[in-house]
Formats: sequence, C-alpha cells, structure tokens
Amino acid sequence: MANQFRTNKVEEEIEPIAKVESPSSQDEKVEIPKNFFTQLFTEGVISKQAATSFLPFIIFIAFLGMIYIANRHFAEKNIRDIDKLSTQVKELSWDFKTLKADLMLKSTQTEVAKEVDTLGLKEPNEPPLKIMLSQGEFD
Repeated sequence: MANQFRTNKVEEEIEPIAKVESPSSQDEKVEIPKNFFTQLFTEGVISKQAATSFLPFIIFIAFLGMIYIANRHFAEKNIRDIDKLSTQVKELSWDFKTLKADLMLKSTQTEVAKEVDTLGLKEPNEPPLKIMLSQGEFD
C-alpha cells in the first residue's frame, strides 16, 4: 500500500498550477476506494453472491448473541433478587431471635407474677391440697 498523501503532496509541489474543475468531471462516476474490505468483497475470496448466501447464518449468529446478552441480564437480575431476599431473611431471623428472647424472659415465674399482680392475683404461699376420694364416693 503506497503512501497516498506523500505522493499527492509531491505532485502538488511539482505542479503549482491551479486546476480548474470542468463540468465534465462532476459527471464522472465516483470510484470505490481500494481498501481491504472492498477488495475482499469484489475481487477476493468472498463475492457479493457468497456474502448474500451467508446472510441467514449471520442473522442466526446475531440472534444467538442477543439471546446470550438477554440471558446474562436475566441471570444478573436473579442474583440481585437472591441477594435482597437473603438480607431480608437475615433481618427476619434477627427479629425472631430477639422476640424469642423477650418471650423467654416474660414467661419466667417472676415476670408473670409481676404482670398478674396488677390484676389483683397473688401467688399462693401454701402448697396445693390433694383431694382423696374413696371408691364409693364418686358414684
């Protein structure tokens, strides 16, 4: 590949005469630039006909790429949801443990006696009496 800018600059230095564009030069067909891709599709291995025959495969590959990207987004969303739920479970387990500890404290005999004392009930000092019935009394 030749250095086009260097050759154009040398030509301009050699010919300092200003070129006047003629109306016929505007009607000329624009040439396709000779770069790698244009040569590949026109003169190279892949022709226009071969490129169009590969079009369904290219569309299929693009579709698979979109599915891959969508699957990645879906997986990341699920991971974020799992993280949120795990933090909620931790918070709820902490709440459960504190409530269970409070219940254990409030269900002790001294705490129950304090709560019931406001209702006017008192704890008996004497042990309960055992009632004994003979065989014939209950009939």
